[in-house]
Amino acid sequence: MTFKDDLGRRAAEVEGYLVACLRDKGIPDRLLKSMEYSLLAGGKRLRPVLVLSWNGLLGGEAAKAMPFAASLECIHTYSLIHDDLPAMDDDDLRRGRPSNHKQFDEATAILAGDGLLTEAFGLMAAASLVEGLPADRVLRAVSVLARAAGAGGMVGGQTVDMELTGRTGVPLGELKKMHAMKTGALLTASCECGAILAGAGETDIDNAREFGRKIGVAFQIVDDVLDVVGDTATLGKPAGSDEAMGKTTYPALIGLDRSKTLAREYVDEALTHLSGYFGSEQEFLWQLARYIVDRVY
Repeated sequence: MTFKDDLGRRAAEVEGYLVACLRDKGIPDRLLKSMEYSLLAGGKRLRPVLVLSWNGLLGGEAAKAMPFAASLECIHTYSLIHDDLPAMDDDDLRRGRPSNHKQFDEATAILAGDGLLTEAFGLMAAASLVEGLPADRVLRAVSVLARAAGAGGMVGGQTVDMELTGRTGVPLGELKKMHAMKTGALLTASCECGAILAGAGETDIDNAREFGRKIGVAFQIVDDVLDVVGDTATLGKPAGSDEAMGKTTYPALIGLDRSKTLAREYVDEALTHLSGYFGSEQEFLWQLARYIVDRVY
């Protein structure tokens, strides 16, 4: 099995869980359609896959961690719906389809995002209440994820991104800090929560966190590069939108070649945090880190 086949298999397992996770909850029909329109629109399911892979690497059970893993996808999807809104990034296309607010309307899109964020915390609780994971592990993981997704993490990062849009002369350090909040925080939390839910020790949790932090930086650099060199059909969203909106990006500050090199350097650093582990999950995480930068080579 190739790495892409393995990633696709893992994503499909997450997808199977997501299909049912919003059903039979009394959600009004139009709101449910809007939530599922974005949640089930495909994608690599990278964040839940990272939860499950680190959890498996450190001795956890995938079935018990799946509700928590799915919560990451709900949070990620809500952020995409809100980022696309006219008041923010004003994007009409997402994953090759009309953005949620274009398919439905702005009010419904806002409420769909709100609904997904709230449902995510119900899914986190299910890891303990339904699947039987120890409550102290789930509580710690909830705290980590809430911090990563909140005002000091992803939400704050989007705020800074909007503040930097259209500015010139933005220092590289400020760009790194913004992306560590907007993109990196949720990827980091995915790895860290997987380790916590497995009952891992502090050294293993630190390794998971640092692996996630470094691939988070690499992932964002590569996304910036792809916005320049990719095409709309491949990206699933308008190519060149960063430049058109005056976004501060790595290629804009340090050029394409240096951006590619920097992404690979971060991946190399991430791999050092896998050096003490063995087995299929270690190999998968190793290949996943490499895959992030291979998209631009």
